[in-house]
Amino acid sequence: MNVAQLSIDAIERLGDHEKLRFEGRSYRSLEMLGMSERLSGSLAGLGVARGDRVVVMLPNCPEVPVCFGAVLRLGAVVVPVLFLLTEVEIAHILADSRAAVAITSPEFLPKLVAASATVPHPPTIVCLGAPFEETPGVLELGALIAEGTPVPLVDVDAGEVAVLSYTSGTTGVPKGVMLSHGNALFNARASAAAADVRDGDISLQCLPLAHSFGIGVMLTGQLLNAVGVMLRWFTADGFFDAVQSQRVTNGTVVPTMLSFLLADPRFDEVDWSSLRWLVSGGAALPLEVAAEFERRSGARVLQGYGLTETSPTISVMRIDDPAKPGSCGRPVDGCEVRIVDETGNPLPTGETGEVICRGPNVMLGYKDLPEATAAAISDEGWFSTGDLGHLDEDGFLYITDRKKDLIIRGGFNIIPRDIEEVLHTHPGVAQAAVVGGSHPTLGEEVVAFVVPTPGLQVDEPTLIAHAQASLAKYKTPRRIVLRDTLPMNGIGKILRRELRAEASKIIAEG
Repeated sequence: MNVAQLSIDAIERLGDHEKLRFEGRSYRSLEMLGMSERLSGSLAGLGVARGDRVVVMLPNCPEVPVCFGAVLRLGAVVVPVLFLLTEVEIAHILADSRAAVAITSPEFLPKLVAASATVPHPPTIVCLGAPFEETPGVLELGALIAEGTPVPLVDVDAGEVAVLSYTSGTTGVPKGVMLSHGNALFNARASAAAADVRDGDISLQCLPLAHSFGIGVMLTGQLLNAVGVMLRWFTADGFFDAVQSQRVTNGTVVPTMLSFLLADPRFDEVDWSSLRWLVSGGAALPLEVAAEFERRSGARVLQGYGLTETSPTISVMRIDDPAKPGSCGRPVDGCEVRIVDETGNPLPTGETGEVICRGPNVMLGYKDLPEATAAAISDEGWFSTGDLGHLDEDGFLYITDRKKDLIIRGGFNIIPRDIEEVLHTHPGVAQAAVVGGSHPTLGEEVVAFVVPTPGLQVDEPTLIAHAQASLAKYKTPRRIVLRDTLPMNGIGKILRRELRAEASKIIAEG
């Protein structure tokens, strides 16, 4: 068993086929497999062996799947790192993973070199193209791919680590999530079985391939006879141009991407006729955003749910599922989901509690953190997601909010998403995030941060009145703060910790 076998199996099943389109060039499956095989030989020559860690810190490009394949072929471990991280965050990952090799691109090379200089065991650094010559000791990725001699694929056990993926750190220091070959293969097969991907489909890949969502999509693609259209990074113009010029049929996004697309004046000029569906994940999808995208494009927006710790997919809406606004679908086959109360007892259908899951998608654990692992995974294998949600009578899952994001105002529990959904019904609201700010007598007070829709004028009194029309008084935001942007991590997830600190300061200042 080895995740790298997926690409070999695809060629045996489909023959040599077009696999990827990137910036005007087409890549075929045999070409990409050959690149991975040669790179694996070069990495072996650098001393990389079974169990060693290799950092891959690249923007989206064909070399990302090539590097993944090469590392996995050796039985080594891929450590995906988002290039948007700070030098301090990168140094933490290098030190914690004890990476033997780190692969990056010229624009991020200085940051990686600086981070590397601060760790006890600095990795060998490899760079994709110039100006690697300007940095002593840095090797060139293209040469390693071109000149390597392929080595045999290492057969590994299902329980061996394939990917060491670090959490986003939105609630603390990033933890290394150990995902096995068995985890990755289960996720790829379960996701492929749930997806409406047809032979010859054109799939848009704009998620960062350093994030678990993007990695899951990349591996799932090995099982499907579709051509991937890869964007180096997400932009509205790039998305629009790809849909039109490549006749994209499906793709994967995070909710903020949909918000950016809808706010762009080009949206209604795009020919959306080829697009059947998009799967949205990574964060809660506002109902108004999904409905507006479907109305204006004619394509379905299917919500999915998962975490880095679950490889990542837990549930997803299928194209033939009944319309259930707000649901992220049924659990994928093989994954069990329960809703439990604060003592861990199962709750009846329809009642809100913490979402827990069990199955082959659940991680091995957090690297070198046995107490955190034990707190997250029970002796019976149930993983505590930290998310609040409920199951309906048909077994469809609805995610309400993060347990840690719950606001307790004067003893009343307030779910931020309830307020965000109301704010999103106002045409002047493009994005909204609701948090609790510390209050001396109430415990917490409700504060909303709003990004206005371009070209529309809104103000705080208008939005508070809009919220009051639909919400109980105790749920209505005390303050609504208008901003140009919301703080986000690299995948587009709102950094609520930063907003909570700002909200507390606003409440304290009156």
